[in-house]
Formats: sequence, structure tokens, C-alpha cells
Amino acid sequence: MPITSPSARYKGKLHTRLIPHAALLPMSLTVVFGYLATLLWTLKISLSSSRTLPVNNFVCLSQYERLFDNERWLLSLNNLAIYGVLFILACVIIGFLLAVFIDQNVTGEGVLRTIFLYPYAMSFVATGLVWQWMLTPGVGIQEGIRQLGFKDFQFDWIVDQDMVIYTIVIATVWQASGLVMAMLLAGLRGIDEDIWKAARMDGIPAWRVYLSIIIPMLAPNFATVFLLLSTAVVKLFDAVEAMTQGGPGTASEVPAKFIMDHLFGRANLSLASAGAIMMLLPVLALLIPYAYARARKGKI
Repeated sequence: MPITSPSARYKGKLHTRLIPHAALLPMSLTVVFGYLATLLWTLKISLSSSRTLPVNNFVCLSQYERLFDNERWLLSLNNLAIYGVLFILACVIIGFLLAVFIDQNVTGEGVLRTIFLYPYAMSFVATGLVWQWMLTPGVGIQEGIRQLGFKDFQFDWIVDQDMVIYTIVIATVWQASGLVMAMLLAGLRGIDEDIWKAARMDGIPAWRVYLSIIIPMLAPNFATVFLLLSTAVVKLFDAVEAMTQGGPGTASEVPAKFIMDHLFGRANLSLASAGAIMMLLPVLALLIPYAYARARKGKI
């Protein structure tokens, strides 16, 4: 057996340690320059009076004051709050019920999983146009039901200023519920079968087992689902753009639509940047505690 010198062994260990770091280098550079650098640049611009092109003057928090004096921005926040609560609740409830249904070892489970998850794989720019057609009065759902004999049936939410935000909830819940189903189904499949056997022996009804045992055990899965759905709420743009373009009027305006319109349509770079920074704050408020909890769990 050949004898390896200490220096050769040290070089071998050093080489082994450097390979993983070298593999992570491209992503590290992307994070530093693609995320952190652009974040700092956006923050800098939000503190200036930049319009079409960036300028280096400093106006403190005046752009943020202008932002919260803007009725359109306040409307977009109100719409986002309504949308977010309904979207998250509906996705979690429907996704959980679908996961429970598939967990019963139903016939054609693989086909059903694919059908429920497929909408999430589709671009909402394309499917949003289909939903727009389905929800437009005179065609789609309204016309189909009228042709069945219900001549007085009315479903014009997409052109109703008070109801249009709910049409976006319907369409996006259809898209995202399958993802929630897949994530919760993975958690359900990790539940020990002995729990169910013990519950059946004690005569405990299934709903009680889910409420008192299964759902608490799935808390990490629900936390991940909540984080993903909350991030999707903050980023909401493509569904609004594809279905309503923020209308009728500004009734379905959301922060991302406000930011894009002021960035490209109104040439107000600093106000758009201020809006972008404000939308980053709730994401950080969700992500930092989640990352901290995961890090602490990993140390235990």
C-alpha cells in the first residue's frame, strides 16, 4: 500500500473542500449582484426624485409620503388585503380537502394528482385569458347557464367594481390549490398508520383525529404553504393583468400593477421604487422568522 505524504493528504482535503464552494460560487454571485445589489439600488432610487432616469439627489422619505397620499396605492393595498385573506383561506381549505380525499387510496390516484396539480404548471397569462372569457357577461359561464333555460341568470362580477376582485380570487385559487394539495398530501403520507389504528380501536371519529392530531402534526407543512401563498399574494400581477388590466377603472388595482404602471407607463422611477420597497417588507417579515425557526430546528 503506497504511503501518502502529509502535504499530499492536506492538498487532497483542501481540494475536496474547495469543490463544493466552487460549485456554489455562481449562485453566490447571483445573490450578491442580482438580488442584494439591485435591492440597495432600488432603495437608493426610492430616496431620490428620479423620474425617467435615475438621479443622485436625496429627498429623504418624501416619495414614501407621496406613496401613502396616493389614493390608487391605498386602494391597491385594500384590494390586496381582501384578495390575500380569501386566497390563502380558500387554497388551504380546498388543498387540504383534496389531499385528504386522495390519501384514502382512491382509484386512479395518479391521474387525480396530475389533474389537480396541472393548473399550477400552466402560465396564468394564458389561462387568465380563458378565465376572462369564462367570466365575461354574454359568453362563458353566464351564457352557458342561460342556454340551459335560466334566462335571468346573472354573473357579471368581472365588470362589477365591487365584485371584480373576487373573480381574481376564484381564478387564482383554481391555479394554486393543487400545489397546496401536493404539499399537504406529502405530509399526510408521512403520518404513522398506527395513529389511525389506535383511533379506530378507541372509536374516535375521523374528523376528530384530523382536527386534534393530524392537523397539528402537519404544522410545518402548513407553515411552508402559508409562506408560499403569502409570497404569491404580494407578487400578484399576471392574473390581474391577464383578466382585468386593473379594471373596471382601478377597481382591481394591486400594488404590483401600480408599481409597473408608474415604472413604465408614467416614468416615475422613484415612486415605483418606493412601492417595490414597501412590498418587500411583508415578504421579509414572513421569511426572516421562518428561516430563523428552521435554523433553530436544525441545531436541536
